Amino acid sequence: MTEKLDIEHLRQWIGRSTEATDIVTAQLVMGLRATLFQEVGGPRKGDAAPFTVHWCLAQPVFPMSMLGPDGHPTRGGFLPPVPLPRRMWAGGEIEFLQPLQVGDESTRTSRIADVQVKTGSTGTLCFVSVEHSISSPRGVAIRERQDIVYREMTSNAPATAKAPPPPPKAQHRETHVSDPVLLFRYSALTFNGHRIHYDRDYVTKVEGYPGLIFHGPLQAALIIEMAAKLHGGTAPKKFTYRGLQPLFEGSEFSINANETEAGMELWTANAEGQPTMKGTAVW
Repeated sequence: MTEKLDIEHLRQWIGRSTEATDIVTAQLVMGLRATLFQEVGGPRKGDAAPFTVHWCLAQPVFPMSMLGPDGHPTRGGFLPPVPLPRRMWAGGEIEFLQPLQVGDESTRTSRIADVQVKTGSTGTLCFVSVEHSISSPRGVAIRERQDIVYREMTSNAPATAKAPPPPPKAQHRETHVSDPVLLFRYSALTFNGHRIHYDRDYVTKVEGYPGLIFHGPLQAALIIEMAAKLHGGTAPKKFTYRGLQPLFEGSEFSINANETEAGMELWTANAEGQPTMKGTAVW
């Protein structure tokens, strides 16, 4: 049974902050390019890194003794100790000010911006919003808000949302396969120990999903790279996105884009064409 959620206690974490630094290495850039289906090349100092390389930088490192049963660090510390067992990346918003480059020392300053409790189809939901500022020697490169959702564990497979209407026909579309090796590579690049992405026994027998779950940030990274490719290699000034439903391993998925008067609408979709993440990009 889940421990009772004390929202007033959890909201005491609002305003807490932390800072971390890391180096954008050529090896990291090659690994991320390969994982994002890009030309690996031979990046040199000063070359631009993929736009979401900051998600691979300065990730928290904890000893094995401090990890919980899901592979995440035990609750508390910088993030509030939300007692709900399931944790997912729900969405967020990114402002791209300038690209990070190979050789940059990057500093990320993070702050807990909000903690809210809501009720959804799967029960109680707790949303934690985290604001980040990522800087390089040239100044602030990225501002970001991440929305993390925690929810209850159910005895059966989590109910999927009602199937949305068929998405509009995409003006631009790429397809790939959500291969377990792809998921492993992204987990390694981001030092993400969350077992839902690589431990099939855990994700199916404990959390009740039908298979390994594709990372939300990886879907967002692929969407952002497509948006930039369709806009002359320039990242959007602002990208807003949210997860709609899980995308699982072993099937084809697509990255889709439609141009609009304001910018672009983009989404990832599973093999049935149902959107799994949706985003908007403006320049």
